[in-house]
Amino acid sequence: MMELNLSRLDFCQVATTSQKCMHLLPASGRKDPLQKILIGDQSGVLQLFNMKKRDVNHIFKTLPSTRISRVCLGGPIGGVKEKIFVAAGPEVKGYTKKGKQFLTFATNLSEDIQSMHVEAADLLVTGKYIFNHYRDLQDINYHYSTDEINDIICLPLEKAENQEIVTPILACNDRTLKIMKGSDVLYEVEVPGPANVLELFCKDGGEQGDEVVYGTSDGRVGLVQITSVSPVHRWTLENADSLGGVVSIDHQDITADGLMDLIVGRDDGTIEIYGFDEADEPLRRFKQTFNESITSIKAGKVSHTDYDEIVFTTYAGSVTSLTTEPQTKEISVGGEVKYSQENESKIQSLRKEIEGLQKKVLVERDRYQSLANSSTAISAVPGFNINEKFVLNRDDASYSLSLELQMPIDHVLIQSDVPVDLLDVDKNSAVISFSACEPNSGNFLLATYRCQANTTRLDLKIRTIEGQHGNLRAYVTPRVQPKTCQMRLYQIKPLSLHQRTHTLDESRPTSKLTLTGQFSAAEVHSWVTFCLPELPERVPAGDSISFQFISTFLGTQLSCSYQKGEAVFLSDNISTISILKDVLSKEATKKKIKLNVSCDVNDLSVEHTLTLLHPKLEYQLLLAKKVQLIDALKELQANEDSNLDFMSPEYRQILENAEQLQLEYKKQPCHLERLYGMITDLFIDKFKFKGVNVKSKVPQLLEILDNYNMENLKTFFEG
Repeated sequence: MMELNLSRLDFCQVATTSQKCMHLLPASGRKDPLQKILIGDQSGVLQLFNMKKRDVNHIFKTLPSTRISRVCLGGPIGGVKEKIFVAAGPEVKGYTKKGKQFLTFATNLSEDIQSMHVEAADLLVTGKYIFNHYRDLQDINYHYSTDEINDIICLPLEKAENQEIVTPILACNDRTLKIMKGSDVLYEVEVPGPANVLELFCKDGGEQGDEVVYGTSDGRVGLVQITSVSPVHRWTLENADSLGGVVSIDHQDITADGLMDLIVGRDDGTIEIYGFDEADEPLRRFKQTFNESITSIKAGKVSHTDYDEIVFTTYAGSVTSLTTEPQTKEISVGGEVKYSQENESKIQSLRKEIEGLQKKVLVERDRYQSLANSSTAISAVPGFNINEKFVLNRDDASYSLSLELQMPIDHVLIQSDVPVDLLDVDKNSAVISFSACEPNSGNFLLATYRCQANTTRLDLKIRTIEGQHGNLRAYVTPRVQPKTCQMRLYQIKPLSLHQRTHTLDESRPTSKLTLTGQFSAAEVHSWVTFCLPELPERVPAGDSISFQFISTFLGTQLSCSYQKGEAVFLSDNISTISILKDVLSKEATKKKIKLNVSCDVNDLSVEHTLTLLHPKLEYQLLLAKKVQLIDALKELQANEDSNLDFMSPEYRQILENAEQLQLEYKKQPCHLERLYGMITDLFIDKFKFKGVNVKSKVPQLLEILDNYNMENLKTFFEG
């Protein structure tokens, strides 16, 4: 396999962009063999342009209007897809490739269009929860989803047995792909994370036209075959490097091996290319990270007919490509770089453009100063948009908070009214400083991140404590004049480290919490939503509602089933039951609703939870012990002139891996304390359900943990 060397080419700058806002129009033939770039941005501008000698040549450009949320291409079955469809608000507009508008269609959606797909005469649109299917602009199917819809696609009619039957696929936030048949869900495909984006495999759905690639918001990618009866999972790519969520997928033979490669764009600015081995399993061939989050990615021939390119847009509006075309430079005898005549003229035109922009800035600055000193001038606060994400990572049980602006960030202030830990992020270059806080006044954290020049994106990692709930606030200040700030609020839920799942281990010993009373399904749903993440705001349809969760930190599970007048919770961790009991009782009291609470505690579940905690606790204690030994071992090494023969293999291994051990220990601040806290809570909760207060025995428990032995701990818990 050839080694991939891709060169970056910057095309132009547009306004901020949304997911799936860019497409490449197919080439027109021999007279026009290059593909054109189509972009719709958040200012409502739709533009189509091609590249002529690396200069942007506009075919058409519309005036600013309603924010564009999706851009699609359509055409006849088996024909060229060159008709342009744009979703803006609740409307769909159609344009020809020359820019003539031929369609304005007002859908009957009560909310703005979030995603859209066009297949021949079929138009598929979704709002946050609603799916509508139109054929020849006539509404023929409708579905109200139980959870948020993130994307939509349908299997290609070109390869379908019956070209009258459309098979839409909805990517939903509840970790499922919903396969539609008419207005009903034919079946659901369980996927490992909240599905964020869908794309046909190899652009046409594979050999039979029934294979779909999905990307999740927690960074996983998978291939699933959609049959008429049930799904077939082909492969899944785990997010081993803890990269960002997947926002765009495409296919192109970038490696020139005769097979389509998989191209993945992520919201942390990472672009990856995967080839396929003999077993059709994906292998990463290329990875590059940019400073801005990717919104759309498409591959084709844009600048040169002989070389493929990956064109991508970022949130801030940069339109860039990675080309396989070699970018050669000649070095003269004196060491100066010689550019080709084409590149030299390009550099000269860019210099002139920069000079012109600098003059404009000086003129506007003088104008601003004169207005600022005027007695009649009115100061206006500049507005700005924030691209934000606050999601739970399953791999390390922490929350990722990303904040991105179109302009440079000056500083970000983080404030929390509940205890949280800020974890190190490798790519974060901001300087952090902590301010003294008064926990008694409800202020547990006050940290300021001062960003370096031209930083438009800040990534943070936060670990919460279950049982503690409140709010985390981020105050974002950009480098603009006059100074302005926006506050973003993020809710820390009582069971914040729990994540939705579809399957539970029925063999585990569980404790049970039952609530009965005069409450509606909507009221109990609002209480459960207050306690747990990843739940829909709206009450799901049906008489009985059920959800399953798993703890990302510990691996314990929780089952919630509720209806009007009754709610039942099952968990193999009694601390989870205890938190739910306390929080739900308080929420009901606020509404002045009387609850009948009954708890059935299974003592075997306590031992089971301790067994789950054992390997984590043992590993952290061993890690802490190894880190404490490093300095002493290094001193011995220096005194013995690097002769380590006298040391045991264990000590030699500690010295060899010293840097890695210290880095791991640094990345997990307070991890051991957190485990101690969980075991302490488990001990207190066990006896609290029996009506016994054992807080006086906590110092004795901590002493046992410091000299940890699993059997001694179990004996102490048995009391």
